[in-house]
Amino acid sequence: MKLATRINSVLPTVNNDILQAIDLVSKVDGITSVDLNFPEHFEQYTVTEVSRKLQDTGLEVNGLALRFRKHFINGELGNSNIEIAEDALKLCYQAVDACRDLNGKVITLWLGFDGFDYPFQMDYPKVWSQVKEYIRKVADYAPDLQISIEYKPYQERSYAFIDSIGLTMLMVNEIDRENVGVTVDYCHMLMKRENPAYGLSIATERNKLFGVHINDGYGQHDDGLMVGTVSFMQTLEFMYYLKKANYDSAIYFDTFPVREEPLAEIQQNVQMIQEINRLIDSVGMSYIENVISKNSAIEARQLFFQFLQSTNPTVTAK
Repeated sequence: MKLATRINSVLPTVNNDILQAIDLVSKVDGITSVDLNFPEHFEQYTVTEVSRKLQDTGLEVNGLALRFRKHFINGELGNSNIEIAEDALKLCYQAVDACRDLNGKVITLWLGFDGFDYPFQMDYPKVWSQVKEYIRKVADYAPDLQISIEYKPYQERSYAFIDSIGLTMLMVNEIDRENVGVTVDYCHMLMKRENPAYGLSIATERNKLFGVHINDGYGQHDDGLMVGTVSFMQTLEFMYYLKKANYDSAIYFDTFPVREEPLAEIQQNVQMIQEINRLIDSVGMSYIENVISKNSAIEARQLFFQFLQSTNPTVTAK
């Protein structure tokens, strides 16, 4: 199982030195990969220097995530100022070049500033066509990479332009490129009131799941809590469908240890994912599939007891 984690979790402990942060993350047992932010993680060091450090630590680069900052506060690829939209496109091209140099495979596009806050603020059809065309240009520039759209319902804007699994898949379908897909973020799905496993399955059934960010939260904000700490059964279901789809790319821990010691927090995420994987294996994929096929709340509840029994032999399912 490939596991990646959020480099920004440890950056404050090393004076925001990306090379030292990579060193720290590499010491966490079970972490195999990293996702890096572009351009922010390459402001102190060159791509070559970062690549050398990754090789020294044995970590792989899963991919690069675009980070659009203040210049794009009123929109990235959908900005009504075409010069700024073109700047966003150029930044995407630069990220593609860096990703190739790092032997990464996926470019993640979270268009956090493409959205609106007020009625009559946005020409929706125009922006839809513009965003679609620009993402298609990125895909055509990088046919050797996966271009993955990460959606979020709100934050940074009151309404994100691409806010759900449905709209993301519609955009992917209209872009009509094999290398364009979706990144699902567990917390973002909760914020949208989606059931994470259901949204995940929509992407996997169409071979469009290019990225998985896992965390937990209460559904109002992007809490970024440790995996499985709030919605454990939904996390189990999410991981079951991920396993069913034979997903073999990195699972990325997008969690925010504000008060927790970051390396210990990352290790907790690793342990939780490994334990969930063990629980699914102990109960059995075919057994779980059989329960689902019965479309019964009672049977689903009994499955919960089966998981408990796999954890604690004193608990018995009836």
